[in-house]
Amino acid sequence: MISIYVRRNNEVLRASQIDPAWLDSTSDATLWVDLSAPTAEEGGLLGDVFHFHPLSIEDALSAIHHPKIESYPGYLYLILHGVDFREKEHWFATRDVDFFVGRNYLVTIHDGHSRSIATVKGLCEQHERALSEGPVALLHRIIDSMVDNYRPEIESLEQHMDALENEAILGRGRDLVRDILELKRDLASFRRVVIAQRDAVGRLARREFSVISDEMAYRFRDVYDQLVRLSDEATLFQDRVTGILEAHLSSISNRLNMVMKVLTVMSTIFLPLTVLTGVWGMNVALPVLPGGDTSQFWWVVGAMLTISAAMLMLFRRNGWL
Repeated sequence: MISIYVRRNNEVLRASQIDPAWLDSTSDATLWVDLSAPTAEEGGLLGDVFHFHPLSIEDALSAIHHPKIESYPGYLYLILHGVDFREKEHWFATRDVDFFVGRNYLVTIHDGHSRSIATVKGLCEQHERALSEGPVALLHRIIDSMVDNYRPEIESLEQHMDALENEAILGRGRDLVRDILELKRDLASFRRVVIAQRDAVGRLARREFSVISDEMAYRFRDVYDQLVRLSDEATLFQDRVTGILEAHLSSISNRLNMVMKVLTVMSTIFLPLTVLTGVWGMNVALPVLPGGDTSQFWWVVGAMLTISAAMLMLFRRNGWL
């Protein structure tokens, strides 16, 4: 689906198609074209109308790429990632958003699940100012919203980490190795995306491209600072998860040592009983147990069953069975 917003004569309009005159070097229009899960025909606009480089078009219409920024004649091409809260398989997942930024236009491409773009669309429909500052300012609004959405996700990861840490410290309950390794994988994915995104936004903040003014560079610098903090937190979280895994494995080892200690004690207790049953099993004359010769066998069997039942109850109560 294609959404087209154009600002002309201090008014923002929703258009059904692109007028080539809006892209003319003398045009004073500001254009935003959003392609949400574009079809092959809709994707053809990138080459037929905007005349983007085939390599950038191929990247924009293909599967997920790592964040990056590239300069082409007349425009910038960016790939950035927004957080995907709808993903259920992992705690952390992202969706990429592609940007083409020119003199007076912004083209965005995504799979239809970008909350940041949906928010900015609503802003454009309500306030003319959203497009009045130009396509670079509009780009900043979208990126800033994408980065802001990272904070609730990192807090969710931290809460999950706290819960795992508490279970690991208590040293009881289910096996946490799988959950810890999944969390570690999610943090590695988060760190990989954030660092690449930080580097891309950092190039915008340093004004490496002529389309970025001083005012816009200051705004991107603020976004860059947020990404730096997120990348630092991701690094600390990875170290913390490693510590949780080591603590959990140590707790498992300690529990195993306790079990072995108890079993050793029980074996020591049964040693004289084993000697006793061995002696009574000898084919020689032995003292008679209470009840006479005919019942002493059942006395021994009863004692053995009682001891075995007591051991089973003890093991079950301590969670060893």
